[in-house]
Amino acid sequence: MDMLYLLLRQTMFFSIPLLIVALGGMFSERSGVTNIALEGIMVMGGFTGIYFINQMQSGMSGQLLLLLAVIMAIAGGVVFSLLHAYASVNLKADQVISGTALNMFAPAFVIYLARMIQPSGIANVSFKNTFQISEVPLLSKIPFIGDVFFKNTYITTFIGFLILIIATVVLYKTRFGMRLRACGEHPQAADSVGINVYKMRYIGVMISGALAGLGGLVLTIPISTEFKGAVNGYGFLALAVLIFGQWKPMRILWAALFFGFMQTISAAYSAIPFLLNLNIPSEFFKMTPYVATLIVLAFSSKASKAPKAVGQPYDKGAR
Repeated sequence: MDMLYLLLRQTMFFSIPLLIVALGGMFSERSGVTNIALEGIMVMGGFTGIYFINQMQSGMSGQLLLLLAVIMAIAGGVVFSLLHAYASVNLKADQVISGTALNMFAPAFVIYLARMIQPSGIANVSFKNTFQISEVPLLSKIPFIGDVFFKNTYITTFIGFLILIIATVVLYKTRFGMRLRACGEHPQAADSVGINVYKMRYIGVMISGALAGLGGLVLTIPISTEFKGAVNGYGFLALAVLIFGQWKPMRILWAALFFGFMQTISAAYSAIPFLLNLNIPSEFFKMTPYVATLIVLAFSSKASKAPKAVGQPYDKGAR
């Protein structure tokens, strides 16, 4: 059972960032803007949050520091996403090219900036992981659930599930969510009833920037003690989660758990006796998440129903 609990905890560590970032991409694409830049935004948000921890950890520690770092990561993601919003909404640029450019720019900029501002001149930003919660009182005593969710956990896991609940309510139960979905399905019709399509698309991209920036931090905290200027393709995996999840919050959750489990197999196969005894080269396990992505998308892409106007620059004069 200890091995099972370990695998499930690791799955949470890998799934929660995918969930958060994919939900961010959902808001952007529901507004009509394709956000390929999730990878770059994760890098920028992760760097902002981890560097904040690096600088403040000498005088502060624990959950308060992590929560402040969460705010910094969100802010970093929002600011960086504004570049994509401006290019996509104001300049009516090709959204895929804009996102690709930001993905290429972010890692290089972060590494350069880290070398410039750190006294040692190194690119990696290190931190001390003092954020693990050994067990949550009372809740950790719940059979099975307590061992998986409330022992050796991080507050970021609970933040991820809270974001899922809020995203579901906002998207389907609020006027804002209805307007956002209208802008992604038929922006001309939305404009005809007084909805500012440009404003809604800006907000959608900014929400995606906030959640992707947070995802960069949430990914790094449980599995490392330094930020290396990259998130190892997690932004693209989040896009796969978004597509497989059909742009719907609860489906995105299940897709994130699936891909998170694949990533767990990739990272922790050596701790699983059954897999280790197969004598399969380690490279096979490392490519498992990406092979799974290709297979899943190959079988599910035909059934995908993206928002009708996603990726299409809005022209107010067109009807």
